[in-house]
Amino acid sequence: MPTFAELALPDDLIAALAKQGITEPTPIQIAALPVLSAGKDAYLHAETGTGKTLAYLLPLFARVEPARLTTQIVIVAPTHELAIQIQRQCTDLAQHSGRSIRVLLLIGGTSIDRQLEKLKKKPHVVVGSPGRIHDLLDMGKLKAGDVRAVVIDEADRLLEGDNLTAIRAIMKASPKRRQQVFASATEEPKCTEVIAKMAPGLVMLQAGSAPVNEDIEHLHLVCEERDKPEMLRKLLFALRPERAMVFAHRIETAEQIAAKLAYHRIPAADLYAALDKLERKRAMDDFRSGEVPVLIASDVAARGLDIAGVTHVFNLDVPTLSKAYLHRVGRTGRAGAKGMAVTLVTEAEVKLVHRYEKELGISVPRVRLREGQVVRLARGRPDPQNGAE
Repeated sequence: MPTFAELALPDDLIAALAKQGITEPTPIQIAALPVLSAGKDAYLHAETGTGKTLAYLLPLFARVEPARLTTQIVIVAPTHELAIQIQRQCTDLAQHSGRSIRVLLLIGGTSIDRQLEKLKKKPHVVVGSPGRIHDLLDMGKLKAGDVRAVVIDEADRLLEGDNLTAIRAIMKASPKRRQQVFASATEEPKCTEVIAKMAPGLVMLQAGSAPVNEDIEHLHLVCEERDKPEMLRKLLFALRPERAMVFAHRIETAEQIAAKLAYHRIPAADLYAALDKLERKRAMDDFRSGEVPVLIASDVAARGLDIAGVTHVFNLDVPTLSKAYLHRVGRTGRAGAKGMAVTLVTEAEVKLVHRYEKELGISVPRVRLREGQVVRLARGRPDPQNGAE
């Protein structure tokens, strides 16, 4: 396996990675660095947690000219949380490498006047949501004449509907010679068709291990819908996760979970209840730091987030598609660590668990709670009492 030095990454960026504890490139980084360093358009397709963000940031950063007071890279993300994460990684690279590269976050829900003031400082890299970037381009405040690369992260989410309209406008505003980079963990046929039209000669880069991370243990527990919040509380007590993500796609479920955990004095950060950027950032920071061990989120809010140390994932509102399940559970078991995913289902939802097993080639055994312990049931054996005693 080649090293970062053998991939021709500059020494200062290699040193910056070492300060973050990163010493060896991942498969997608090995595939991407030579292609992107050569300025070619590319589509990076790899599973979650494989280092896609650095796979495109490293070669693009290496080509930024700090002496040029112009915006040279535009990175678009579908959610504020992902944009903040990417911006943080950009800032870390700049600071740890000693490069005078200015990075600006451009997302909605924040003061556009402050962003306009910061744009006057000529950031080299802008990271943000498609709507806000499009608006600032329309206003003539974000200058794209010297943009060398446009990155569309989580492309399968951004290349549809209103987002696609904004992405096309961003591409049109940038020079024709600019590089186009797309990245995603899942591959959608419609998305692939759009990308093929935008960048006909792009290079498809695919890397990663097996479709499903073998370091994740998958379990399911059957209970009534109304009992899911209480069952989650009992599971948290039984499993004692260091850091857990709880997925719900209905705000009613999220509210019930938050209320239940608060009543039992279990610290939790709730992205559903975070109404503005500062509250959402505070929730994420508290979870990342370990101050609170539980994060309640939707698929949209958690899209693309790379949070170190997530030991458990709990699904309360069950995803109907196997790829959605795969995306959720990919939050745990990263970087060689072990993880556990527990899905709470009603009897009617058990068929979805069988779908995951068949389509993903995994085993998701049934468990129940007995005297505060998680007990695995033998395959095919009926459970005399659903959930817990």
